[in-house]
Amino acid sequence: MATEQSSVPDAYDDLLEQYRRATYLGDANMVLSWDQEVMMPEGGTPARSKQRGAISAVQHDLLVDDDVGDWLDELAGADLPDDESAVVREIRRQYERKTRVPTDLVEEISEATSDAHPVWQEARENDDWETFAPTVERLLDLKREYAEHIDPDADPYAVLFADYEPYIDLETAERVLERLREGLVPLIDAIRESDADLYEVDGTFPEDRQLELSREALETLGYDFEHGRLDTAPHPFSSGTQFDARVTTRFDESDPLDSLGSTIHEFGHATYTQGLRQDEYGTPLGEHRGLTVHESQSRLWENHVGRTRAFWDLFVPRFNEQHGTDLTPEQAYEAANQVYEDNLIRVEADELTYHLHIILRFEIERDLLAGDLDVEEVPAVWNDKMEEYLGVRPDTDANGCLQDIHWSHGSFGYFPTYSLGSVLAAQLDAAAREDLSLDEQVRDGEFDPLHEWLTENVHRHGQRYTTDELVEEATGESYTADYFLEYAKSKFGDLYDLDV
Repeated sequence: MATEQSSVPDAYDDLLEQYRRATYLGDANMVLSWDQEVMMPEGGTPARSKQRGAISAVQHDLLVDDDVGDWLDELAGADLPDDESAVVREIRRQYERKTRVPTDLVEEISEATSDAHPVWQEARENDDWETFAPTVERLLDLKREYAEHIDPDADPYAVLFADYEPYIDLETAERVLERLREGLVPLIDAIRESDADLYEVDGTFPEDRQLELSREALETLGYDFEHGRLDTAPHPFSSGTQFDARVTTRFDESDPLDSLGSTIHEFGHATYTQGLRQDEYGTPLGEHRGLTVHESQSRLWENHVGRTRAFWDLFVPRFNEQHGTDLTPEQAYEAANQVYEDNLIRVEADELTYHLHIILRFEIERDLLAGDLDVEEVPAVWNDKMEEYLGVRPDTDANGCLQDIHWSHGSFGYFPTYSLGSVLAAQLDAAAREDLSLDEQVRDGEFDPLHEWLTENVHRHGQRYTTDELVEEATGESYTADYFLEYAKSKFGDLYDLDV
């Protein structure tokens, strides 16, 4: 840190050293999780569950140790510099939540989520929700118990949501989701009534060529392969630290834009992680702000860069060379922004209908946690909501309620951050365009200016600011959905020749 250590009490150094050790354990656990999803032999789950459970328990014990409480008490009245004050604030927030949760429950949840992963995979492959349902029931019970320990008087969903977004409350998230529904549904209806005929990519595109193109896209955008790697997984994800931020993607031989979009999305996550301060690794100043901000980075790169005309002016020659096609930049741009009526899969969804997927999942999760929906009823309710919100009805559980990995992770409360992050991405994009000639730079393959802008305004701060403070610092305004809704109407109004 920039501040001299002599300016802070000894308790601060002791607290930070304890936190660092816990962080290192958590990051080791994350690598074990990555390995389980990407490379581990199928039979390795029983041992991996025990390994991850043990690490989670030790990490938890370090963070709730009595000494941590004593150090925090000592620092409560200290006049600390801004950076150190932020560190103490973040550690205190974690301490106050974690001390209410028994270590054996933390270990049980960790083991249960490791056990759940292969069950979800098998259920998805066999199109069989009933196989996965007992696991979901077990995880819901554990998460209800977890939430009750933290705040028995609060809505359990609000408690779980705060694990992923600690500084935007659930009421704000609900208001944003409602604004998106009110703004996007009529826009989607207008698009479906439009006579516009956007170009669609058709053909068979081998996985090996898609993998090579994904790697080329990462290199073009500025991914640091010395501190990362590209692999495949059933559900694309990114994980790691500023020293090792990995991405995964998946392939559909009939849809090469899906894997490319997924790769760019995960690149956005990884470039945020790689942009965190290396000298603050192990402290809150070297950690991401939360999943709203994290998702804003992936959605910014996926949508506000990777789905632009400027990007396809740059990248379509490489696409054509790899796949032997003869697309024009305009054709590629149209294909990348097609709003499809047959829209079953969230990670393949367009920018607009994507948010109806999130609303659907949010409503089901809330009802499950509240006990207003039985686990056995999920497929029917899912399919009904899919038909109501998106106009399509899954004919398999694999394409319906089993398509996402999140419930196998016990990640109830996670989904709203996808839409919250998309909203923030548009706000950050608008602010960046005030300072940068972004389209011109993207067209010329010059991505350093955007990397530098995001690092300066978002990445380097870690958790120095709360979410709302960070948004204000980066954009000069409070968090708002206005930019996303204006952007959506402008972009898709132009594409589909709408009067909006």
